[in-house]
Amino acid sequence: MSDTTAGRAELDAARLLLARMGISPADLVEAALDRPPAPTFAEYVLVVAAAVSDGTRRAYGSYWKRVLEHWGQRRLDEPTPSEIEQLAEYAKTHVVARRNARGGRSAAEHLIAALRCLYKRAVADGYVAAADNPALRVAKPRRLPSTRRAVADSRFAEINAVAASTATTLPWTVCCCGCTPRRRVAGAGRAGAEAGRP
Repeated sequence: MSDTTAGRAELDAARLLLARMGISPADLVEAALDRPPAPTFAEYVLVVAAAVSDGTRRAYGSYWKRVLEHWGQRRLDEPTPSEIEQLAEYAKTHVVARRNARGGRSAAEHLIAALRCLYKRAVADGYVAAADNPALRVAKPRRLPSTRRAVADSRFAEINAVAASTATTLPWTVCCCGCTPRRRVAGAGRAGAEAGRP
């Protein structure tokens, strides 16, 4: 018996489970026959891209393009979880190198997320059974701790001192959480800067 062939015990267990659920093997065959043939990635990416929000399209567009380069003419029900892992690894190793790169982990994570978005809609459209969704069987890479650190107040004081001596406009600082540049109120400290928020 090969590794892919179920043994008698497994078949008996499957029949028992189906019987308890009130499902016959014929029901499973008919359900598979009723499902429409899965489209190719080249066909379906266009459908999904037209249906999602602009933000989702911007976030996943470049990753869907990568999928099309590799699997454009393949049907949605063809790739296996292992093949998705291979494509994610390819995206990870072929990422554009930047100064703040994290070894391509984000590229792999976003590629898997982009495929999950595609397959979620393919399940809703009836092209793939929820149990057969290969993207859900692939774990996203674990995120590394962030390398971002807040700039110390003493460093801001140095920056503002230089800016004050070289510019006619008031120096800039950031709000209390460090997210948005705010113009520091002249002659005021941090409390004054926060009081000067719009």
